[in-house]
Amino acid sequence: MQWTVYLSGEIHSDWREQIQQGVEALGLPVTLVAPVTDHEASDLCGVRTFGAEESDFWRDHKGAGLNAVRTRTLIERADVVVVRFGDKYRQWNAAFDAGYASALGKSLITLHPQSLNHALKEVDRAALAVAREPAQVVEALRYAIQGTAPAGSMA
Repeated sequence: MQWTVYLSGEIHSDWREQIQQGVEALGLPVTLVAPVTDHEASDLCGVRTFGAEESDFWRDHKGAGLNAVRTRTLIERADVVVVRFGDKYRQWNAAFDAGYASALGKSLITLHPQSLNHALKEVDRAALAVAREPAQVVEALRYAIQGTAPAGSMA
């Protein structure tokens, strides 16, 4: 079975690439999908597709709607949703994606530093797992797919 994993959230680091490399190294049957991570392309997709707007509000409104076509479709088709929160920017869209995935009953994994534990307590409560590093996401996927965990004990 090929698993589809949607990678939502922070776009300012290489966490997606780290997960991709880990999945490939383990030979996991995973297809990774994501939102558009090019800031300009994402912000301007609505006006580039449907025409210019005088107001930033309506520019953003058009873009958010068009981005939602992609996001909703990919989350609905995903077997697992991973949502990354970084500490540099507020990722309201990532929180929305986590809530949407949770409402759909999707298997949700959050990925963030411990410094965000309090701010994300409700999101983490809805998640089935909380990872701190991309490598932990890869190991969680390995366990979910193959039923094997890394050797060793933390007990």
